[in-house]
Amino acid sequence: MQDIKKRLEEELANRDNLEELSYDKPDPLMVAQRYNDEFIALICALFAYGNAKLIVKFLDSLDFDLLEASEDVISKELSSHYYRFQKPQDVIDIFLTIKRLKELDSIENIVYNGYKKEENLLDGLWVLIDTLRSLHPSSTHGYNFYFLKRAKKIVGAGTYKRYFMYFRWMIRKSSLDMGLWSKIDKKDLIMPLDTHTFNVSRRLGLLERKSCDLKAALELTQTLKTFDFTDPVKYDFALYRLGQESLA
Repeated sequence: MQDIKKRLEEELANRDNLEELSYDKPDPLMVAQRYNDEFIALICALFAYGNAKLIVKFLDSLDFDLLEASEDVISKELSSHYYRFQKPQDVIDIFLTIKRLKELDSIENIVYNGYKKEENLLDGLWVLIDTLRSLHPSSTHGYNFYFLKRAKKIVGAGTYKRYFMYFRWMIRKSSLDMGLWSKIDKKDLIMPLDTHTFNVSRRLGLLERKSCDLKAALELTQTLKTFDFTDPVKYDFALYRLGQESLA
């Protein structure tokens, strides 16, 4: 494991810089960083599925000033925007939900209210999802896929990768991550597990679980805590790029 840790530390040193975020190496974080705002960053993170170039292209097309506009203006201005599973009405409903969230409280406070009881970020995630789902009645496929629902059990549940990636952006402070929050300890972050990270982690021997699910994300997080207990998720971007670029 020490050889693997050394390789990850080397990748981290090479990857933790803004040169990793460009239109040649597109990532939704590059759009989120322009605004340095927790609400806009959540929109960017939850649209982060599919082809990276298409994600960034779609995010570039959005006018985030609409979060300050009336709901009628939002409906009018976004009537032709769509992305994969999200039809124009879904995109409208997403903006309406985030606008209402913004009027309610900070996202950090909402997540912290769940987290603080046992310093468990999953509890914070469930509170955030429940809050989001309470703000708008939509239940279309595109809307449900975007915001998800809380898991009834860990085994077999989705990885919640987009939310955990968002938490990484908000809680860690580095050349890449924005570190806008201060109430939640980065040691309690959970790995944002997608297919790339899952496969490379399996190949490197960091993960035994054969299913790419929430339990695997928690298992990988525990493994990485043996490398750095205070900041296990710092290896996320390096692992992601290793898998994306087929280097491991």
